[in-house]
Parts: sequence; C-alpha cells; structure tokens
Amino acid sequence: MNSGDSPSDLYIWQNDAWPRLHYDLSRLAAPLALVHAARGRLAGRMADVGMPQLAQANLRVLTDDVVKTSAIEGERLDANAVRSSIARRLGIDIGALALADRHVDGVVEMVLDATTASVAPLTAQRLFGWHAALFPTGYSGMSVIRTGAWRDDASGPMQVVSGPIGRRKVHFEAPPAAILEEEMPRFLGWFEGATDDDPVVHAGLAHLWFVTLHPFDDGNGRIARVVGDMALARAEGSAQRFYSLSAQIQRERNDYYEMLERTQKGTMDVTPWLAWFAGCLLRAVEGAELLLSEVLTRHRFWQRWAPVPLNARQVKLLNRLLDGFDGKLTSSKWSAIAKCSADTALRDINELLALGVLQRSGSGGRSTSYELVIDF
Repeated sequence: MNSGDSPSDLYIWQNDAWPRLHYDLSRLAAPLALVHAARGRLAGRMADVGMPQLAQANLRVLTDDVVKTSAIEGERLDANAVRSSIARRLGIDIGALALADRHVDGVVEMVLDATTASVAPLTAQRLFGWHAALFPTGYSGMSVIRTGAWRDDASGPMQVVSGPIGRRKVHFEAPPAAILEEEMPRFLGWFEGATDDDPVVHAGLAHLWFVTLHPFDDGNGRIARVVGDMALARAEGSAQRFYSLSAQIQRERNDYYEMLERTQKGTMDVTPWLAWFAGCLLRAVEGAELLLSEVLTRHRFWQRWAPVPLNARQVKLLNRLLDGFDGKLTSSKWSAIAKCSADTALRDINELLALGVLQRSGSGGRSTSYELVIDF
C-alpha cells in the first residue's frame, strides 16, 4: 500500500493484508442458521420423494443452473439443448433429445464435473479443463482467447468495464497476470485445506476469491460460481442438486454485481458480501420448494392420465403447460407449437376438454384460451 492511498482507493488484492479476508461471524450467525434450516427442510422433503421424481427434479435444477449462469453474463443458451445434454450424460429418459451443441455440452460438462465429482481435488488442470470446455473453439465471440491457461494480459490489464467506447467505466481491475503463478496455487491450497469456516462461508469466500483473481481471459464469473457450487456440493455430500444458486443470482443480477464491486473496493472485512451470499442462497433453497411441488404435480398428473391414449401432439402441449406455459394457450398457439393445422389443433383440444384434462380459461379475452385441470 502506498503511503498516500487509503483502503477505499485500492482493490482488495492490492491491500497489504491480501488474501487474509476476514468476517464477523456474530453478524452472520442468524442468516447462516436460516440457510441451514432451509437446506435441512428441503433435504427432508426430498427423502420422501421417489427416485424417478428425484431424477426429474435434479434435471430441472441442473438445466436451470446451466442456462442461468450463462444468462448472468448475457449469453442465452437453448434450454432444450441444455436439458438434452444433461439427460444424455445422466442417463435420464426424456424422449426425443435435441441435437448436440458443442458449446452447450461444454458448459454442462463443467457444471456436472464440479457437482457430481465434488470430492475430487480442485486443481489447476481441472480448472484448465473447465475453461477449455467453456470455449471449445478458442474464441469468445469474435476474439481469440487463451484457453486452458492463465491469462497473460497481452492486450493490457484485465478489466471489467461497461459503457460505450470513449465513455467506458472501469468497475474492476484484476491483479497482474504475472502474479497468478503464485496466487492460484495459494487459492487452491486454501480451497482444499482444512478449514473451520462454515460450509456456506467457505463457498462464499471461494466465489469471491476466485472472481477477484480473474485468472482467465473470459469465463471467470461462470467458473467462480461453479467453484462455489462445488464447495456446497461437498458439504452436502450429494451429487444431486435440488436448488440453483446461479438461477437466484440471475434474478438478483444487479445486486450481485453491485455487491461484488463494492466488496472489491472495500476493506478486508467481507462480512457484507457473505451476508448477501447467504441471503441469496436462502432464497434459492426456498425457491426449490416450488420446483419440487411442480415435479410432484407433473408426476401425479401423468399417473392419473397414463391409462388414457393421447397422441404425441397432446403429450407435447400438456408437458409445455406443466412446465409453466408463457401466456395463454389458444388453438392458434397449439397449431404453431405442434406444427399442425388449425382444424387438427381444435380437434386435439376438444378431445382433452371432453376427457376433463383441459378446461376453458375464465380469464376472458378475444380468443378462447385453455388451462390444465389440476384437481388432485
């Protein structure tokens, strides 16, 4: 630290005390207790669920996790391609699979490796493998990047910026690449070493520490989040995931970036970051209760209607409704999604109305719309 600098002028990695991050456990006791209680309740509910439903819940969560961790960085992945990629790797039967997508497969491989093999050591080579999987072509957009290796800052300091050219705002500047050969082994040694930290605190610190070092040309946020997920999976002792922290972070994306930026220019006391992290995790776990209810509803729905012969179009549209259809289902939307004529769509719908599977929606509007009958 230069004599004229105050802590608020420096990034935390420039502080003489780096990387000795510290926190006030008394201020974290209450949020941590809430997180652990919520995780315990969720684990209890999952223990009473059958294996097929557990597999479906795991598939839903992992799909959400992969899609949303990319969405945080402004990248949109096709959810069907992600779901198919995960199902293919986990051996889950979901019917027809979408065509393989090399980029999607790379993100899926990283997330699955971190969570299903969380007990395996986190090493530089493992991180390099994840990074190479994220960028299989060696490009990030139109830019060539170093893959499977620490950044070298050949194009200048690693910075997180926003705004148009000429009016760029620098939100964060990472440590020089020259010190990564020293910093990354120190981080990995800490991650793998014995610690008295609460598991949630350990995950939050790992997330922050990794994203502070920003060791790669691109993909640092996604890898930081998966490192945190790996720490949580280790603590839970389970390869299956029933909540998605990345999905919750995506919902709170602005707060997430604001908290990271504030922490990077703060003191070595990272209690506020850990309190936010625990709160975000709590909301993710509580949100999983809704997901579990949806999985169980789907299971009971198909148990009830399994004896009734339905055509492939009807099965497809009913599954779309069970997944949470965006907007109102009309005969014209049925026709478009099922790729059939208007007459065929109306015939499909009328059959389901007669059976009591569908009912006309009471929401009104210019076009008649339909909704599932859930009466169990």
